[in-house]
Amino acid sequence: MITLNDYLYSGDTVFKILHQYAGDLRENARLTRNSIDTAHSNFLVQITEMLEHNDFLTSQSNRIKELYKYMTVQYPYLAFTFKGRIKSLIRAEEKFNGYIVEYIYDYYIENGKLPTEAEIKNKLQCFRDLVAYRIVISLPKCHLKKGEDREAEELKLLYEVAEMLPEFLEERGFTAELSGLPDKEQSPRLSEKVRPYYRDYIANVRPFGYQSLHITLYDNFARCYVEVQLRTKDMDDNAEIGEANHFGYEQRQELSRTRREAIPEGECLWFDEAYERVCRLKNIELSEIDVNMFRAVDNYLINDGCGLFRGRQILPFEHLSRFQNNLID
Repeated sequence: MITLNDYLYSGDTVFKILHQYAGDLRENARLTRNSIDTAHSNFLVQITEMLEHNDFLTSQSNRIKELYKYMTVQYPYLAFTFKGRIKSLIRAEEKFNGYIVEYIYDYYIENGKLPTEAEIKNKLQCFRDLVAYRIVISLPKCHLKKGEDREAEELKLLYEVAEMLPEFLEERGFTAELSGLPDKEQSPRLSEKVRPYYRDYIANVRPFGYQSLHITLYDNFARCYVEVQLRTKDMDDNAEIGEANHFGYEQRQELSRTRREAIPEGECLWFDEAYERVCRLKNIELSEIDVNMFRAVDNYLINDGCGLFRGRQILPFEHLSRFQNNLID
């Protein structure tokens, strides 16, 4: 079985690793007639094209920047950041194989049988967040009127931005994608006009308190999907350095062990290979890796200059409120 781990110790660049891994998967798929490996190879080619051909990122980030500039005028008293990233190679590989494991397990538990190769392949068409942007807002305390609650005021502003965002970006070449959520899970705080496009994890809090608004858009100029996340600073803190970050890993590990027991080894080749790839990446010692522009002391002290473990940053914009009172000049 071919795994990403096999290519991480020879000092090669991320580009060479992607080309070799994708090529070897495609050749193996041809020899074994395994269409899941073909889909896997195509997924890696998608990431390669994003990293190698960045003209579309310049166009895309410039159009996203227009939203940033609009907000600096519309909300001068707010502090906010715009961040963009391409998902890291290791995280993308984990997610691709994790989807296979999750889908086969859920299908098996629900139907008492394994899905077909075609059904698994179809499930793998759902990646929409290889490129993602995050907007984080914070209302300085000095701008709160007497009796106002900062969390409540920030929520009002966050939903106000969410209300405006789809139309603003559609005028600049993006098309909002329907969330596909049932009515009962759609946001109660957004208008009917934009509600179908958002996944509201504020109204529907995720495990360990994760909260955010997510919307997926198709960039008609760049011909790729992007995800935009909107959060308050408190929500972002919880996702990055709070319980939503720390304990989620342990939960996923426990759930992974349960899935392995439910589908014994040898019963489904696609499950076995995807599960093994996920386990190898979870247990990797980053300090032992030899990849050009990457260095780690351990699994916490990491200097990633190539997007191997941490996403490639493509849009760091910051706007800090310059006003120290409620009077805006």
